[in-house]
Amino acid sequence: MRQRVILWTAVLAVMGWMSYGIWRGEAAAALERSRAGEVSAPEETVKEQKLIALTFDDGPHPVYTPMLLDGLKERNVKASFFLLGGNIEGNEEVVERMAEEGHLIGNHTYSHVQLTKISPEEAEREIAGTNEKILAASGVLPRYIRPPYGEWSEQLEAMTAMEPVFWNVDPQDWKILDRKAVADHIIKHGADGAVVLLHDSYETTVEAALEVIDTLEKQGYTFVTVDELLVD
Repeated sequence: MRQRVILWTAVLAVMGWMSYGIWRGEAAAALERSRAGEVSAPEETVKEQKLIALTFDDGPHPVYTPMLLDGLKERNVKASFFLLGGNIEGNEEVVERMAEEGHLIGNHTYSHVQLTKISPEEAEREIAGTNEKILAASGVLPRYIRPPYGEWSEQLEAMTAMEPVFWNVDPQDWKILDRKAVADHIIKHGADGAVVLLHDSYETTVEAALEVIDTLEKQGYTFVTVDELLVD
């Protein structure tokens, strides 16, 4: 009886080792196939995003700003609006819509005055008065300011915590009032990191901006609010 037990134990041991060997062989083969697949798999090309920001000064306009917002919403594009405090009264719903649809709202002073040519007290009133109007209309307190004419100073820097926003593409849309010329200028000079200066007070500008979006998106550009370009 004892011999039979020993014999069966030996048989089971041999069968166990054989099964283990078969499993190891299959596992090794599977690993080799996996490695071969990894080597032969095509490499994915990671494309860098090209970002561009459209910024609009001097609004809100009762006709052309809503027209622009309609076009931006249709294209799922966000833009940046630097508002004049004096233009907000009567257009509060337009400002509220900007905020609701995810656009950046900034300060462009109350009366488009060159801040470096007035007293610090007057400059503070121009900035604070516009911030109050924007906050009341949208519930958003602006963090960014577009100084009229791009004029800024160390004194203004020390006076306010707001961050000035400038531009590097200017098609002078307010001057030429030509849709094609404005669009062509932006398409030609637009590049990754471009901040485009526009004014949503003209129908030609609205039409040009929407044409630019349609054209540059096909070239791989993504339109963002300007704060996304200011992040280091």
